[in-house]
Amino acid sequence: MATTRILTYPPPLDDKAVGKSSRNILIFFISGNPGLIGYYEPFLSTLRARIDETASLRHIRFHIYGQDLAGFRDDDHEPFTARRKPYDLEYQIRHNLATIERLRVESGSRTGLPYDEVLLIGHSVGAYIALELFRRQLRSRDSAPYLNLASGLLLFPTIEHIAKSPNGWKLDLLRRIPLLSDNVHYILRAFLHLCPRRAVYWVVRRILGFPPSSAEVTTRWLKSRDGVWQTLHMGLDEMRTIGEDRWDEELWEIAHNADALDRSPPKFFFFFGKHDQWVASHYRDQFIRRRQNQVERTRLIVDEGDIPHAFCIHHNETVAEKAIAWIAEMYSAT
Repeated sequence: MATTRILTYPPPLDDKAVGKSSRNILIFFISGNPGLIGYYEPFLSTLRARIDETASLRHIRFHIYGQDLAGFRDDDHEPFTARRKPYDLEYQIRHNLATIERLRVESGSRTGLPYDEVLLIGHSVGAYIALELFRRQLRSRDSAPYLNLASGLLLFPTIEHIAKSPNGWKLDLLRRIPLLSDNVHYILRAFLHLCPRRAVYWVVRRILGFPPSSAEVTTRWLKSRDGVWQTLHMGLDEMRTIGEDRWDEELWEIAHNADALDRSPPKFFFFFGKHDQWVASHYRDQFIRRRQNQVERTRLIVDEGDIPHAFCIHHNETVAEKAIAWIAEMYSAT
């Protein structure tokens, strides 16, 4: 497994109000594609600050953790070649599951023990990865009985027929032209190699209008050896893999057997964009209609504003404020 960059936000050191019996909950964030956790640093830091300010959540010790998806930074893998290709979606799922199974409480009276619960937050294809982690954990409970995936916040989720979305259709067209799909990353890498780093940053910052932190992350990705290839390779695999809703019988219906699992069923919040170029609106609406009677377990929200799919460029704090409201609804002391 690759060693990837992480961002971690532990509970405050001064948490005297938290007793030994308090729950330790891991908030595990899974990014979209390109899978660089640096894009989400303002989101995660805002989430940390708002949790600490919310009185109704002070009975719980929340630890926030996020990591790059594998292959997007040159220092987390050997150089990709025609024989050693970038990582696909299946690898990313296994990579995240291995990380979650390994993590333990890092401070307090229960240091070294497993977390009481895990809240998964997934953006874009990260939402697909999160749901797949739920499915696999429910299928093979004996392999990690201590792992309690309890709830999920799924942001701009690309979980069904991504190839039929406006942007997905274009990328899938590339996939169906083998000669081009196999070589386009070489063309892009050669072009980007010719562009000075300062020029790339200027275009991203001034022409595209990215804030400084996002512009820096984007420039490092574009100028990296393998980052663009990893993005394209994984994106094309998403077009192949993300089709029909594959969790109907295994994940959603698990609520009927909650007593047998001796734990509460997962709770999901889905936050869809109003006009999302990576989500086909009619499939989104069908998904909402299928789930609208499961209000005890699933909340389905369509943005009333114009937050874009790539919220992590300009709208990190806005989405974090929404997320903290959903977390408070799930975990506030009654």
